[in-house]
Amino acid sequence: MSVSLATELGARRLLVAAGQAPSVFNTQPWRFRVVRGEFVELFADHDRWLRISDPRGRNQYVSCGAALFNLRLAVRTAGRRPVVWLLPSAEEEPELLAVVRLGGSLPVPDEYRALYDLIPVRRTSRRPFADRVLPRAVRAGLRQAARREGAGLVFLDRHATDDMLDYAAIAEEQLARDHDYRAELAAWTMPGARYDGLPGYVHGPRPLRDPAPVRDFGRQEGTARFEERPQLAVLTTMGDRPDDWLRAGQALQRVLLVAAGHGVSASFLNQPLDLRDMRGRRDPRHRRGHPQMIIRFGYGLPVARSPRRPAAELETT
Repeated sequence: MSVSLATELGARRLLVAAGQAPSVFNTQPWRFRVVRGEFVELFADHDRWLRISDPRGRNQYVSCGAALFNLRLAVRTAGRRPVVWLLPSAEEEPELLAVVRLGGSLPVPDEYRALYDLIPVRRTSRRPFADRVLPRAVRAGLRQAARREGAGLVFLDRHATDDMLDYAAIAEEQLARDHDYRAELAAWTMPGARYDGLPGYVHGPRPLRDPAPVRDFGRQEGTARFEERPQLAVLTTMGDRPDDWLRAGQALQRVLLVAAGHGVSASFLNQPLDLRDMRGRRDPRHRRGHPQMIIRFGYGLPVARSPRRPAAELETT
């Protein structure tokens, strides 16, 4: 049945889907506005911007890009064509990141239905993964998912993985020396978080191995043996501007949903990128593009979902 934004139920369906997207520290830094029953506008919620660890707003835009992909997918599976404008008025209204118009009616391919059904299934898992290598076909499917959104996904070989784990450990150690960073991290990793942030039950255990393949939130309870050979990939874009960050977020969410369809879990190891941004550095031009996310893939047990804000709180007037 074709969705209509003229009804509260139709608009709510889209906002619920968008609000299930992953976001940095589960800040859920987005707001939406339904205009004349024809458009959905996506805004950056600067009250949820991590000003210390994300001074450029890159992580916020990537997070909002993931929400935008879910919004597009919800429109498409409701039998309408999503027509998207990125940063339609960047100078006059910089918080407006995208506008989605409900285009004409279209049949819904099974591929889109499958991805939409995976939105509530996808999880970020900070727990151990099995010592099982992703099949070549699965890796190819994940790379293709990134390409379809204008991004790249580069799987690291054994040597590059070891280097990346070392870089992440060094970056985490340096970040931990920053008082303002620690305060910001603590504010979004509260054990009893109800609607946002990362509550204790999603932190995962502290790895016995060093360097660790997961981020240290300083609140992990217990220890565990993690996989011997973590499988890391870097999500890249050819540019490094706000529109590229939005594309990275859309590519990230498509990749994560495709991964979930294969029973593959994921978490993030972005400390080197955060430290880079905090120090005002820029990456040199590289033939594979600019790194936007560092992702750990693997096969893990089901985990609980991070809390989500009620859909009614996501809509602005």
